[in-house]
Amino acid sequence: MTPMEKAGWTPLPHSDEDLERSKSVPDTPQTRAETYRLAWNDPDFMTRRELRAVRLQLELLKPEMILAERGIRSTVILFGGARLPEPGGEAWAAKNETQKKNLEANSKYYEEARKFARLCSRQSATSYYREYVVVTGGGPGVMEAGNRGADDVGAPSIGLNIVLPHEQAPNAYVTPELCFNFHYFAIRKMHFVMRAKAVAVFPGGFGTMDEFFETLTLIQTGRMERVPVILFGKTFWQRAIDLDFLAEQGTISPGDQDIIDFVDTADEAWEIIRRFYKL
Repeated sequence: MTPMEKAGWTPLPHSDEDLERSKSVPDTPQTRAETYRLAWNDPDFMTRRELRAVRLQLELLKPEMILAERGIRSTVILFGGARLPEPGGEAWAAKNETQKKNLEANSKYYEEARKFARLCSRQSATSYYREYVVVTGGGPGVMEAGNRGADDVGAPSIGLNIVLPHEQAPNAYVTPELCFNFHYFAIRKMHFVMRAKAVAVFPGGFGTMDEFFETLTLIQTGRMERVPVILFGKTFWQRAIDLDFLAEQGTISPGDQDIIDFVDTADEAWEIIRRFYKL
């Protein structure tokens, strides 16, 4: 089916037709002028500050339309550090010997993330990859492990990349047709949670913390339905954050800590999801 057929018949020319026609006009000073470009095919115009609202809408629409066309109804998020190496791999992000030692020790979570993604993807296969589809930030470390685990069992997985000042290329295991790129962090976060049936959080830094607390806030305030939020690495997280202290101080309600489950292995995490959804 052609794009025109998908869009439905109309007596008016489709935009893709006019785009092609606009390329065949004579080369003159007038046709070379920026003002002559079709507005939506003019990068200089589309990146103007006044067009921010339009760009926000486009970043929401593009992945939403593609995921809907693919039939993807639900996902499992894997958040976690980009710096964690795979077991036996180089701790490339280490700035000193202490960091090197700890990153290498935490590389076990790369393998657990990979295994967890395999478990999710096997369940996803029972719905023809419409439910429990693995989604990550598309980068290295835990993100790579998640996409790689899906790839291990021949399952598709999603990568939601972000443009950063330092170069970040998508990892090699994201399904190419489900590899997206974002300018706006806010829209990227929306796409993470819009279909999420579970959230798995592995050891990480500021970005992981941001994503984790954003999800907690949505659930705690009732803006998002309760879904399993699973922290991998009880020892790591109990030192990194102290929710019991916050409850004692009265800055969160007693019991808010119960939104979270702590695990150390992929099997434990999947059992929580299996029980929650009665799979």
